[in-house]
Amino acid sequence: MKVALLGNPNSGKSSLFNQLTGLRQKIGNFPGVTVDKKIGFCKIQSDFEVEIIDFPGTYSIYPGSLDEQVVLEVLANPANPDYPDLAVVVVDVTNLKRNMLLFEQVSDLGIPCILALNMLDSAMELGITVNTLKMSSLLGVPVVEINAREGIGLEGLKLSIFKQLKSPESHLNEEILDVEQLALSEEVGEKFGIENKYLAMQYLAQSHKLDFLGFEKQKELQNLAKNKGFDPDRFQSTDTLKRYLDIGETLKQTVESSAPKKESLTDRLDKVLLHKVWGYVIFLAVLFLLFQVVFAVASYPQDWIDAGIGQLGDWLKNTLPASKLTDLLTDGIIAGIGGILIFVPQIAFLFILITLLEESGYMSRVVVLMDKLIRRFGMSGRSVVPLISGLACAVPAVMSARTIGNWKDRLITIMVTPLMSCSARLPIYTILIALVIPEQRILGIFGLQGIVLMGLYLLGFFSALLSGWLMKLILKSKERSYFVMELPTYKRPRWSQVVYTVYEKVKTFVFEAGKVILAISIVLWVLSSYGPGDEFYNAESIVTETYPSMNETELENQLASYKLEHSYAGHFGHFIEPAIRPLGYDWKIGIALITSFAAREVFVGTISTIYSIGSSIEDEKTIKARMRNEINPETGQPRFDIATSMSLLIFYVFAMMCMSTLAIVYRETKGWKWPMIQLVYMTALAYFSALIVYQLLK
Repeated sequence: MKVALLGNPNSGKSSLFNQLTGLRQKIGNFPGVTVDKKIGFCKIQSDFEVEIIDFPGTYSIYPGSLDEQVVLEVLANPANPDYPDLAVVVVDVTNLKRNMLLFEQVSDLGIPCILALNMLDSAMELGITVNTLKMSSLLGVPVVEINAREGIGLEGLKLSIFKQLKSPESHLNEEILDVEQLALSEEVGEKFGIENKYLAMQYLAQSHKLDFLGFEKQKELQNLAKNKGFDPDRFQSTDTLKRYLDIGETLKQTVESSAPKKESLTDRLDKVLLHKVWGYVIFLAVLFLLFQVVFAVASYPQDWIDAGIGQLGDWLKNTLPASKLTDLLTDGIIAGIGGILIFVPQIAFLFILITLLEESGYMSRVVVLMDKLIRRFGMSGRSVVPLISGLACAVPAVMSARTIGNWKDRLITIMVTPLMSCSARLPIYTILIALVIPEQRILGIFGLQGIVLMGLYLLGFFSALLSGWLMKLILKSKERSYFVMELPTYKRPRWSQVVYTVYEKVKTFVFEAGKVILAISIVLWVLSSYGPGDEFYNAESIVTETYPSMNETELENQLASYKLEHSYAGHFGHFIEPAIRPLGYDWKIGIALITSFAAREVFVGTISTIYSIGSSIEDEKTIKARMRNEINPETGQPRFDIATSMSLLIFYVFAMMCMSTLAIVYRETKGWKWPMIQLVYMTALAYFSALIVYQLLK
């Protein structure tokens, strides 16, 4: 049997879900939409198990976003596979009046309910006490006290769930509907086979949002409303006002409130953290610390993973017989797995820190602070964290956009976050800047190279904001994005919740995005390891005859360069050369562009291999010297002159050269439509920007 967990955002609903289900949960999506649903299983009696569905947070059954509309579509359609046998409505006791609106509406839809009073500890601090027995008697449904964070009251809740499923009770308040509305509801009920009068009125008031009805039924309901002079907006407003009056009467009889003994910790902290000046200063300091931790601390386990994968590959090469199968295993599959696992520390550390901020209650304050600034660019305050996180890595940054409830805001954030310059771009930036920007100082203290590097980061940031603004204009939506947020009290983070969150995010990346990354890694290995014709297959003899005086190391590097040039990837480099020549690139740079699609930082390693100095990038001076001495045969000038180097820098500021990011965008948007649009628009932006820069500077 299905039990729905419903509640306002920040009511503690998801904490209760984790307490009830533990790790016995999975993530799916509601049929036909890109909205996640969390499903778990809970044993409420020794021989009785139920399926728990954690629905998106919503303030009422009148939706203002795609996530909230999903709740309406399920609750208004008894034929929906996710339609619950019972709804547990979780409410924050510190704000009962607003939280109980959803309970009243859901209960009147005819769904058996349990009212779960959460955060009683916070209510006591504020001098609020609730007579739960009297409230249960007045409402006609079980009312239970819980502390979802600490797991208190779960046994009583499970017992109430068991009893309600065996003998359902529902609270119907038909006094909400007037005589005219009752008559209308009966007419709708007869036509559509609906017994519940309030549900019939929702069909009439919100038919345009109930996609399961189909076009014909929606049109019929709209015509009926028009013929009867029924105003859906007026119905919604009067329905809400009447319910608040009814809720007020209930609370008068069941809730006692006395002034708190002293100003709460939350109020004292908010005076500083929401200050119009210090609030932003503290937020920037927190973000700087978060970025430093993710960037610095994660580098150690990343290095260990990188070294471990390298040692495993070397061990397999030395143990297994030399063959193409061994090469596929070591250079394709093992390297591909390394490309997946190396992101795990960043993902884990980022979500540890973000979850700690969310658990403490501070993240809600960040959203409030930044909403006014970011909203004008088509995003919301919740977009700030993904954008800043993108400076470390776009993969966990895109995943962190899940905290954005409004689908349009979330989509825009996902689409523009990769424009933020991530750490993978840094090797490209540093080597190209060192090639063409002199080591001189401005005003005696500011290094010119550092200023150019900062300029590239700022260019990425402002282009993300501008792209968000343009997407806001393009993605015209009937849905208006209102910003409503309940600011929770500050609390100590729960490590169990942190562990659940990090486990879920890492698992999602490894098993969802990881499959795509591994597949593309194998494809890239094949393209780089095989080639058409005798030139590739006789490479060793050709190179040996051409360079008879080279030592063994030089010969190996020259052979690697020759094979790469004549591989399928090399041929593709020659094939795309006419397209990239206007940017100042030759086929060698073209191969680096192709291989860097696996990860941007591969660009430097590929360049080093092509220029016959091995794949190691430790000796950066050698790479820079070799690149500096590379001559363009057409002009006789250095290949990496100021025009070509700046063109490459601008290209990598904008280019979506990261299959890991595409894979995670595919996972987050549940389809290839948006990743492909993202790839096309960012590639076009990178190409034409680089073209303009090269043509101006050459």
